[in-house]
Amino acid sequence: MRHSTGRLHASFGILALATASLAPQCALAADDAELAKQLANPIGSLISVPFQFNYDQGQGPTNGQKLMMNVQPVIPFALSEEWTLITRTIVPVAWQNDIAGNSGTQFGLGDTLASAWLSPKSTETSIGALTWGIGPSATFATSTDRRLGSGTWGLGPTAIALVQNKVGSGTMTLGALVNQQWGVAKTRSNQPDLNNTLLQPFLAYTTDTAWTYSLNTESSYNWTSSEWAVPINLSVSKLVSLGSQKAQIEAGVGYWAVSPTNGPTGIRGRLAVTFLFPE
Repeated sequence: MRHSTGRLHASFGILALATASLAPQCALAADDAELAKQLANPIGSLISVPFQFNYDQGQGPTNGQKLMMNVQPVIPFALSEEWTLITRTIVPVAWQNDIAGNSGTQFGLGDTLASAWLSPKSTETSIGALTWGIGPSATFATSTDRRLGSGTWGLGPTAIALVQNKVGSGTMTLGALVNQQWGVAKTRSNQPDLNNTLLQPFLAYTTDTAWTYSLNTESSYNWTSSEWAVPINLSVSKLVSLGSQKAQIEAGVGYWAVSPTNGPTGIRGRLAVTFLFPE
């Protein structure tokens, strides 16, 4: 009887140790899923620094190609318990070859886009947690070559709205971002007027294991040339730990459903890594 009692105590001890060792892992998985959910929200209260690489081809009469790296830090500022100001700056660094006929190779900066959204605390609705934001955006004429950007300073409004809701064991995110830019000053002669509208609807599903599957289109309309550019993008991403640094790794493909004159065509590729700095 004494031996049975000892074995029973030992069994409970092993079970307790196993439970204790699993608890931190479960907590970490839950934390990762929550961070991935916040990343699916473009105006979430989370400091992040994405490095996004996009490859496009079939551009111009000689089927030029372009590799673009967008560095786009997102920084929220808590103004009160109810309101947050979220800033995002997109700095493009591009390499391209023969995108305008036999135009050779260019490497340098494109024009920078900075946006800020004033956003209230999310509210629960019948379709999920609603988050919205509105504010100004500006284009900075930072392009180092006329073939890398318009070289035009621009201003305009931007707005975003999205809902997040529990679906199964994960979270569904559905929303749209809009942005309008009007040119206010040109730094180069013979450049067309800047008058562009960006419409970016997006859909994402984040699992409880911090995988995110996304579908979006970064559609833009050029009012000066009366042309649409509509790439449709599919991607999958995973939140990981790089030592003590949290990061999200993303890979995706896209297709140019509508392309402007001399614009990219066919299949496109995307790779990205986003570094997270949670409080």
